[in-house]
Amino acid sequence: MYSTTSKPSLQLVAQLRKLTDVPISKAREALSARGNNLEAALEWLQQDLTTSGAQKAAKVAGREAREGLVSVCVLSSGRSSSTLNGGVLRAAMIELNCETDFVARNELFTQLAADIAHTTAFLTEHVHSSNFIQPCPLDLLNDAPLLSQKNSNLRPPSTVSGSIQDLIAKVGERVSLKRAVAVVHNPLQGHSGTLGLRLASYLHGSSGFHGRIGSLAVLALKAPNLVNHLASKTFVQDLERLERAVARQITGFETLSVQSTADETSLYNQPFMASGGQVTVGAALREWGRERGIAQEGGGVEVLEFVKWSVGEDMD
Repeated sequence: MYSTTSKPSLQLVAQLRKLTDVPISKAREALSARGNNLEAALEWLQQDLTTSGAQKAAKVAGREAREGLVSVCVLSSGRSSSTLNGGVLRAAMIELNCETDFVARNELFTQLAADIAHTTAFLTEHVHSSNFIQPCPLDLLNDAPLLSQKNSNLRPPSTVSGSIQDLIAKVGERVSLKRAVAVVHNPLQGHSGTLGLRLASYLHGSSGFHGRIGSLAVLALKAPNLVNHLASKTFVQDLERLERAVARQITGFETLSVQSTADETSLYNQPFMASGGQVTVGAALREWGRERGIAQEGGGVEVLEFVKWSVGEDMD
């Protein structure tokens, strides 16, 4: 039953929209239904979204969703001049699917993808494993509170799955979280002066933190006097360009391994496009280390692991 309270003021409507991102008409409806009480209107909106989201989610559950985005969030990219203890790695990559490219380009969809990637990177805990890149259990991630990358004060609060359901209510398409991985690694112990880990990422067809193809890679940087090298702004800028070029190479080629095969599905055997394709990636990495004086005593740059995804592809 609706209240007979006076029409909501523009100020109240703006306040509610700032907290929830709902349309003006929905904000007015919520405030009218709850006597212009802001907190009560927030509760009304959450109940309304939950109900309509659940209903629409049930209707579209059987539809195919092969469009969408790959989103990457890097919170800490590893060793740098300011991380003399080895550097922490903390990042994530997720794939969020929908039915059409039109919805995939919708701002609400792109923001949710970014928020889920941010949530994954922020909440994932370090696990002892021989692999740096770890899959994230979707059941746990769906139940986790969504941490907004754009607006930490966004209300009402919701879980990842609840936010997906709310988006379904707004766009009328099936939306699903297909997969997620995270890299969370503490500083290396006992190698503070000689060895560091770095993260590289690239998104093809991207806008900000999203793309249709994405890669995330872990690299090792080794040198007897690594601390001095990382204190050089020029060295760090060159390193960042190299990392981006390597991640772009992974994304642009049919890259299946680092160097386990003899053909060009192995990253190190591919012509390095950043060098005009005249040398292989493996040769280019060795030359980069020699030119910057870090190749002596087994030093240099090495790609340890990577993951590459394309939107809508079949999973192994």
